[in-house]
Amino acid sequence: MGSYRDPSSPSATTTLSRRQLGTALAATGLAGLLPSSVGATASTVRPERRTKFAVSTYSFWQFSRAEYRDIDRCLDLAAEWGFDGVEILHRQMTDESNATMQKIKQRAFVNGLDLCGFSTHQGWVSPDPEKRRQNTEHTIRCIEMAYAMGIPTMRVNTGRWGTSGSFDELMKNRGIEPVLAGYTEEDGFGWVTAGLEECLPAAEKCGVTLGLENHWGLGRTPEGVMRIVREIDSPWLKTTLDTGNFLEDPYDRLEQMADDAVLVQAKTYYGGGLWYSLELDYPRIAELLKRHGFGGYVSLEFEGKDDPAAAIPRSLKMLQQAFA
Repeated sequence: MGSYRDPSSPSATTTLSRRQLGTALAATGLAGLLPSSVGATASTVRPERRTKFAVSTYSFWQFSRAEYRDIDRCLDLAAEWGFDGVEILHRQMTDESNATMQKIKQRAFVNGLDLCGFSTHQGWVSPDPEKRRQNTEHTIRCIEMAYAMGIPTMRVNTGRWGTSGSFDELMKNRGIEPVLAGYTEEDGFGWVTAGLEECLPAAEKCGVTLGLENHWGLGRTPEGVMRIVREIDSPWLKTTLDTGNFLEDPYDRLEQMADDAVLVQAKTYYGGGLWYSLELDYPRIAELLKRHGFGGYVSLEFEGKDDPAAAIPRSLKMLQQAFA
């Protein structure tokens, strides 16, 4: 139903149906001005949006491929291969000067790319208050870097206990590690919550939404991630969904985080995974995200052994088909 107010009678409102309004406009020769959406609900007229795809610079470098570490090269290749955006891995940057950050922003712009995410590392799961303070300061610095590069969201982690030794050992244990002797998970959740809360004023000031990722440690489960997000209850702390970090029952677990997602990291494993491989049903994931109203970037994280020059374009084509 549409509402029409007779200009000669400001206090009177006549409610017209879409058909009645069309008839009235036809009489004045203005029927062509009637929008097709009049009288329809928002859900029936909202256009279907094309999913935008980014690629993480991690997909190229993977912490070991020296020939792909250069951020500029990653940006150029992402544009050449048809991506819409790029997610910058902080640890891949070799220079954090403002001049370099502005050049990164400029290069993305002239390539027609959005800088849509900043992937960072931090950890508050430690009984040492000085270590936690250093991680808070590091995270605030990263927020300011994201702002300088015009990046609207930043991936954050809880950190982990570190009792499993190396990351390779952690992966052998499927991301599960024992709590540090003398402490409990409750201690860990308290430290992480306090650390993130200290970062939120900077996030709000810079307009950078933090996305807590399902990334080992206390974020290994959706319950752990959402406990922190809900307890803090801030518009500046949401979730980053990593499709490859739930090793069992990934779809039900991703769904628990989907309502708060600001970025999705989509793993592929062509050539076999660096630590493990998952057979992920991306059409199912696409439907899951659509059902929860996710309209943000899907960012490729290629974590396989194939040459990125072959595997990254192949991954993009697969994701485009899955989300079509």
